[in-house]
Amino acid sequence: MPRGKRLIVPNCPHHIVQRGHDRKAVFVCDEDYQHYLSTLVETKKELGLAVYAYCLMTNHVHLIVDPMDQPEHLSVLMKKLSSKQTRYTNRVEGRSGTLWESRFKSSPIEADAYLLQCSRYVELNPVKAKMVKRAETWKWSSFAEKIGLRQKDWLDFDVCYLGLSETERGRQTSYRQFVEDQVSEKKDKQIHDALERCQLTGTGKFTDEIEKRMGKRIENRGPGRPRKGKEE
Repeated sequence: MPRGKRLIVPNCPHHIVQRGHDRKAVFVCDEDYQHYLSTLVETKKELGLAVYAYCLMTNHVHLIVDPMDQPEHLSVLMKKLSSKQTRYTNRVEGRSGTLWESRFKSSPIEADAYLLQCSRYVELNPVKAKMVKRAETWKWSSFAEKIGLRQKDWLDFDVCYLGLSETERGRQTSYRQFVEDQVSEKKDKQIHDALERCQLTGTGKFTDEIEKRMGKRIENRGPGRPRKGKEE
């Protein structure tokens, strides 16, 4: 089956995942993670992107990135991240060949309805994988920054996060509570499925809005449209 064309929307956050080749480990030691993050910081500043969340797992990465008004920069970012990490790993391990799956997956996010939930989905990955008991103890995600346990001046805070409170401490407390609250399995499955299919993460209204903005029909709407007055 031919793969669908990836949809990149300007001025819209995108949930991105890229996996290691054959699901093998990409990161083995702290230096591996640090090299990837250094490339992410350097490239996001170079391209003028906004990074709202990240989580580096042993064999895959999750990012939430807004390409701003240059949608083509999203692919440039992922190409640089994958190629630089591959060259680094091959040099350190004295190997050759590919490190990643050939194609990253991405899903444009309806910010008002799903951005905070997508961030939670990303940052809870190590907990769901039973690698840690609490999200803040995983060193390689954005959660600790958002609740005030670490500081990184390069991480961007989206309008939904900023809208949680008028104060920094209030935002940190509210976001921690939001992430620690019971997660909806239905919403998590919706986020997962949209990402795996490279579809929009959002409601039917969001799909209509994106079609209008992009001036084209979005074929991969998913299984059905939500009924009026009901959340998708």
